[in-house]
Amino acid sequence: MTLAAYLKDRQRQVDAELKRLLPSTKTRPGTVHEAMRYSVLAGGKRLRPILCLAACEACGGDAAARKNALTLGAAVEILHTYTLIHDDLPCMDDDDFRRGLPTCHKKFGEGMAVLAGDALLTLAFEILAGIVPPKRHPLAAFVRELAVTGGSRKLIGGQVLDLEGEGRAVTAAELRYIHESKTAALLTTAIRFGGMAANAPEKPLEALTVFGHSLGLAFQVIDDILDVTQTSEKLGKSAGKDAAVGKATYPALFGLEKSRTEAARLTRRARESLALFGEKGTRLAEIAGYLLDREY
Repeated sequence: MTLAAYLKDRQRQVDAELKRLLPSTKTRPGTVHEAMRYSVLAGGKRLRPILCLAACEACGGDAAARKNALTLGAAVEILHTYTLIHDDLPCMDDDDFRRGLPTCHKKFGEGMAVLAGDALLTLAFEILAGIVPPKRHPLAAFVRELAVTGGSRKLIGGQVLDLEGEGRAVTAAELRYIHESKTAALLTTAIRFGGMAANAPEKPLEALTVFGHSLGLAFQVIDDILDVTQTSEKLGKSAGKDAAVGKATYPALFGLEKSRTEAARLTRRARESLALFGEKGTRLAEIAGYLLDREY
């Protein structure tokens, strides 16, 4: 199967799982459930759940493991969507469009958007509670990993520094911390979940962690570049917003060419970390190359 066919097939599986897991708009109160489904099902690459599935496959996961990985990946995607809803709020990044559609607060109002985001965050943990964990990784390990990733030391912490960094000179170390916390941490958790679903031991999980961290940083560097070089229509969100508000980005700090070089270096490091998996890691390596090519 070609990479394009693989991505399309896995995206279809993920979308079906998300539709299954999200509350129906007929469930009271319908408005918040409509807002939740609107934001989650608005589209997107489904990168995190697809990487979760690919990591499970790289670790030799059987059918039961792949089923768990699909659900785990969907939980991560649901939590990720909560972060997007809140990021887009006027008190945060103040954006009107996401994935080519009006943002949640533009469609449903600020109050409902906050509640929809809160509900998605909570739903992610409800979904985790329903999996049958493998022998090596108890349910508490999955819950704790997602909680730490989504909390003040990682995802929220990165958003705090992102807000505090607007309009002032940010150091390279601070910028890296923001990207590690806001983007790389959740992407790494999705990948680790795939390995954990396959009952992977310590060494493969360590390799997946290095892969996820490097890939997550590369992904965000490329996103920073695209915000400068692409149109709003192509991005599906407002282009040029980072520069307009003085946000800390790689191009702002290092320029476009050095940012491109860094994205390529991080992608190379991500692919090198997969040596342990041999041919089973090929799909993960292909996805890394595909993400780098978004910019070229």
